[in-house]
Amino acid sequence: MKLATVNRPKAQTGRVDFGLLVGFVILALLGDLMIFSATRTALEHAGYDPLYYLKRQTMWVAIGFVLMTLVSRIDFRRFEIVATPFYIASVFGVGGVMFFGSEALGAQRWYDFGFVQIQPSEFAVLALILAAAAYAARRPEGLVQRDVVRLIMMSLLPMIIIAVQPDLGTAIIMTVIVAVMVVVAGVPPRMMAVMGFVGAIVAALSIYFGYLKPYQVARLVSFLNQNSSDENIAALIYHVDNAKNAIGAGGIFGSGLFNGLQTTLGYVPEQRTDFIFTAIGEQLGLIGTLSVLGLIAFVAYRLFVISREAKDQFGRLLVAGIFVFFAYSSFQNIGMTMGIMPVTGIPLPLLSYGGTAAIVFSIAVGAALSVSRRRGS
Repeated sequence: MKLATVNRPKAQTGRVDFGLLVGFVILALLGDLMIFSATRTALEHAGYDPLYYLKRQTMWVAIGFVLMTLVSRIDFRRFEIVATPFYIASVFGVGGVMFFGSEALGAQRWYDFGFVQIQPSEFAVLALILAAAAYAARRPEGLVQRDVVRLIMMSLLPMIIIAVQPDLGTAIIMTVIVAVMVVVAGVPPRMMAVMGFVGAIVAALSIYFGYLKPYQVARLVSFLNQNSSDENIAALIYHVDNAKNAIGAGGIFGSGLFNGLQTTLGYVPEQRTDFIFTAIGEQLGLIGTLSVLGLIAFVAYRLFVISREAKDQFGRLLVAGIFVFFAYSSFQNIGMTMGIMPVTGIPLPLLSYGGTAAIVFSIAVGAALSVSRRRGS
């Protein structure tokens, strides 16, 4: 007598999203080039190896590419299994940095291992995206008020710890990501309006009772009052003015790679990281800048398409969170250099110098590629 067998439906496996893959590679290589162009002259004048930052960033990009490839080959539905452990580990990671981390530029955000610094808040963003997607996907009937409250509480824990470091930029990004994911999950607009109202009250109370320091408030409002005499705001406006001057100096065609006074003389602060877009603007000009913006928009669009076409709720929410992470980080960083967004220290994805950011965005793109290869049945 034969035993009846159950044929489980399998996910269809196809090619990865070629457009997203190519866009990722081009952005990463362009980032290497612009980091080199923004740092070579200063390093030479200081007597250091002009290839120092290029070598390090290339190493991280290569590691990121390997991780992206490995992640893209894993069935994305397996990520749901590690969502909770990853989230818990990320909370301990951002919490531990307050006690064991190193301080730089007035913030304590990094673990210093000598040869490398790790910023756990970047991983916390990815962990929150994964945890929120898994939580919402387990409720196919939709999120009710109780579920939304739990999701918010789950999100607030890492956000508060990160904001205290202080790293308001990352905390704001996490807020935007969760808000969009909740909308994608099907929360009624009425509930979203209530959440927005409560969030505005919490922000106002944080400022009123001094939980946000004066310089933090200055960072958030400086772009709205660029003629202020307040010393906290004036210092930020000075840096932003130099950034805008660098972008404007590029003209239509740019000054050419490894040229440009603003870049070569080091007028723009943190140009290889937060303000890398100014090097792009000055050296590549309007045409080159628009091309880079088009490439960033193309990568964001491919992420949006993958999320929209995913048949699995977990995959849809996962890539939606990654899409917001990439798109909002790009908008915030570029807007900051142009004086239309607060100065929050958010890196430009795949273009700014930084090993942690390169690894995190690579893993995120790998997860999106995994969703693009598999269609849940």
